[in-house]
Amino acid sequence: MTTIDRAQHDKLANAIRSLAMDGVEKANSGHPGLPMGAADVATVLFTRVMTYDAADPRWPDRDRFVLSAGHGSMLLYALLYLTGVPGMELDDLKKFRQTESKTPGHPENFMTAGVETTTGPLGQGLATAVGMAMAERMLAAEYGKKIVDHHTYVLASDGDLMEGISHEAIALAGHQKLNKLIVFWDDNGISIDGPLSISDNVDQVARFKACGWRAERVDGHDPDAIEAAVRRAQKSNKPTMIACKTIIGFGAPKKQGTSKAHGEALGAEELAAAKKNLGITGGPFEVAADVLKAWRGYGKAGAAAHADWKGRYEAMSERKRDEFDRRQVHGIPAKLDKAILAHKKALIATPQNVATRKASELALEAITPVMPELVMGSADLTPSNNTRTKAAQDFTPKTPKGRYVRYGIREHGMAAAMNGITLHGGFRTGGGTFLVFADYARPSMRLAALMGLPVVYVMTHDSIGLGEDGPTHQPVEQIASLRAMPNMHVFRPADTIETAEAWQFALENTKGPTVLALSRQNLPQLRTDATATNRSAKGGYELLPAEGGKAEVSLFASGSEVEIAVAARKLLAEKGVKARVVSVPSLELLLAQDEATQAAIIGSAPINVAVEAGVRFGWDAVIGEDGGFVGMHSFGASGPYKEVYKHFGITPEAVVDAAMKRHNG
Repeated sequence: MTTIDRAQHDKLANAIRSLAMDGVEKANSGHPGLPMGAADVATVLFTRVMTYDAADPRWPDRDRFVLSAGHGSMLLYALLYLTGVPGMELDDLKKFRQTESKTPGHPENFMTAGVETTTGPLGQGLATAVGMAMAERMLAAEYGKKIVDHHTYVLASDGDLMEGISHEAIALAGHQKLNKLIVFWDDNGISIDGPLSISDNVDQVARFKACGWRAERVDGHDPDAIEAAVRRAQKSNKPTMIACKTIIGFGAPKKQGTSKAHGEALGAEELAAAKKNLGITGGPFEVAADVLKAWRGYGKAGAAAHADWKGRYEAMSERKRDEFDRRQVHGIPAKLDKAILAHKKALIATPQNVATRKASELALEAITPVMPELVMGSADLTPSNNTRTKAAQDFTPKTPKGRYVRYGIREHGMAAAMNGITLHGGFRTGGGTFLVFADYARPSMRLAALMGLPVVYVMTHDSIGLGEDGPTHQPVEQIASLRAMPNMHVFRPADTIETAEAWQFALENTKGPTVLALSRQNLPQLRTDATATNRSAKGGYELLPAEGGKAEVSLFASGSEVEIAVAARKLLAEKGVKARVVSVPSLELLLAQDEATQAAIIGSAPINVAVEAGVRFGWDAVIGEDGGFVGMHSFGASGPYKEVYKHFGITPEAVVDAAMKRHNG
């Protein structure tokens, strides 16, 4: 065990408490209670336990620290300043919760150096950390422990453990025996409403043990006890939860141990009394020189380990180093474009009239040989999502080189773990479920979009076309709602070629996540070209021009309804009406193009009609408020899918009627 004098430890921990109190007080907004209560745990981690080099908080083999209880963000900001992370200055702490500061109300990984992941929505940090621990094991199995050998530490609150995602996450971690994952529960017995006992009485230690974890209780204000618990955890073959009994708002004479310390500034009188109680001297944001010097020393303590790692890294072959580096930053494999083009040419040579979920599997068979870092999985729907290629091996404790994850029926936990795998570096990842269950995964998907993580969601059974399972399983509003999410790209491909192009876009886009909404029912292969150009990447393109002159009608469709638009074009031609068909695999990508590109794709036909087996929301930007729309206006129904389409009037004849109504009117 590390020997640190208790008085010295208290000075170090009190520096965190002091800065947290001052930051919240100046902002008159925030959560002082957790940083004050958890300061001892954090101090032990950063001074005695973690391999951490503040000068480079992103080096690949660092220990990760995830503040799942993101509302206690001043704890993390104080640590980053005290340890000397470049760019985190005292002035940044003074700008806590102010516009465009590096110290927002909840930690944002894209804004602040040293923040591993965006947290705040409770349970997300804990669940994301599971993915980080999975990625560490996968990468270590591939590159060896000389290059990858680190822990993931999490500080979680009562709220993190009450959110449902926590159960999905801890069950997955226990099943996978992720022994490099160590979670500290800030067990302070207080929530916003008051004592935790008014809403919860779960024995969390027993719960974690039931999920396959080591779990124990310690005094969260006893640094030696905390360190001893960590050392035991590091030797375990299971993930560990350490329940640290703490006092929220530790040191505040009137508010400690109460909900008053949770989510509001202490107030000048209580703050002064707390500092006096803790023996803290000096004015706001002042840290004694000897204390700051000590903290900066601990910030440099990992420099030697970092340097040793660099030596081992440089000893690798140049080829292996280059591949490691590429994968750390999600670089695109050099052969990906050629693999996609070859796949498209093969499809033109031998057309495949298959469901786009099957088309996705075919694309993956072409992609995985040139993209060894692609980790796929499914929420217990592998045969339905078609996310597992023939050569794939499952990721298990005994086969850590496996690149296929059996997530179980845990959509939310899966989506968060995929965020963690991506954030860790070294891997790209995709996971499957039914589109309607995007609602179970949405908070994690939203964070992926917020953080700009290139995660891929393979979401099959994308419409009423799934048929007999009925309205509970038939998504009608999910596509529109996902399109409304900033930085989320949604593709609904019409055939095998568009599906390949959607995968290409998803993997070449490293700035945000992509949803592939795929059909259950078979669809004809409509595309007859296989150029290197990704025609789907602009969101839409003219699939079929009008015959015999200028188009009188433009028919727009996505996914399985493109074949309906193609059939309607033929029926309109029989009526002497010239129509063109525009496939729109990604509506929001089309609308993101410049005006000239949009205008060229949308065209100038006087009549516009869109057909999609979903709600109209979003389509008016293409067809106009007066445009025709053939789609859903209610929930679905149970029955054979062709009958369900007829029942709701999503047919070529209905498209023709919508066009002729405007043509004759």
